[in-house]
Amino acid sequence: MVVQLTLIKVLEIMGYLIFARVIISWLPIDRDNPIVQFIYQVTEPVLAPVRNLISKSSMGGGLMIDFSPIIVWLLIEYIIIPLIHAFVRF
Repeated sequence: MVVQLTLIKVLEIMGYLIFARVIISWLPIDRDNPIVQFIYQVTEPVLAPVRNLISKSSMGGGLMIDFSPIIVWLLIEYIIIPLIHAFVRF
């Protein structure tokens, strides 16, 4: 039970970091800031595979908007966390 709850918290924190990354991308914030660097280093390994899948699909061909943060957040929020909650009940 402790492992599941810890995993849920880690995923929630990842969701917050992804949200922060999206906000940072809209603002004129120095990318060399240590906090910004940390957010990018933590979220990039999660976002990169999804970004690669989107760019290879017909949906992502040539789009200037990066949908990977939205897709990863939706996966975390509506698929992964509910699955963990379901396993905790058993």
